[in-house]
Amino acid sequence: MGLIAEFQIDCDALPLVSVADAVPEAAITLSLQYNHGRHPLFLATVTGGSREAIERALTEAADVQTWTLIGTAGDTRRYQAVPALSFEEQLGGAIDDLDGLEALATADAIIERIAVTPDGWTQIGWFADRAAFTEFSTFWQQNADFGLERLTRDAEPKSPGNGLTDRQQEALRTAYEMGHFEIPRRASLDDVAAELGISASSLSERLRRAQTQLIQETVATLWPPLPD
Repeated sequence: MGLIAEFQIDCDALPLVSVADAVPEAAITLSLQYNHGRHPLFLATVTGGSREAIERALTEAADVQTWTLIGTAGDTRRYQAVPALSFEEQLGGAIDDLDGLEALATADAIIERIAVTPDGWTQIGWFADRAAFTEFSTFWQQNADFGLERLTRDAEPKSPGNGLTDRQQEALRTAYEMGHFEIPRRASLDDVAAELGISASSLSERLRRAQTQLIQETVATLWPPLPD
């Protein structure tokens, strides 16, 4: 029976991490288009953050040669970017075992989602069995900081909250109950963070990840936007 895993890879050399670091208030998901040989295109979906800040960060990113805005839907924008670096140039300074990383492409696994964070990538993947997941997790444990958020069997029902982690559910619930989402706001980000005993920046990232997950499970399935 297969496994579904959600995990964080902390490695600032991964593609578009510099963009997420420059605009931390934006939620960025990434897919790679592999029909361009060893230079797969970056396909990025960005929700939140100012358009000017995101596009300035894309222009200044060392791993982006050129970028194109493909489309917008409300606060969400989709970009296609041509990488400026080879595989070795992108990751060679941070990861010693590049052959091992390339070998992961043939593992019995499918990476379903990549969320780009200021520290690295958060990924959700499907793995054929425990051996396939162990191969993947062992590599990243040896070459970067690897943190497992969730591991379930593929036949198990989805956890309540549309795939949210316990910490994300707690953050959303507390922010809602304290009036952080009301207009006007009754509780600031600092107020909610103090209630949870975490920093405001950690709370901001937790809320963004939770909101992105909910968007992907609900309204994102309607992309492109329906006509009026």
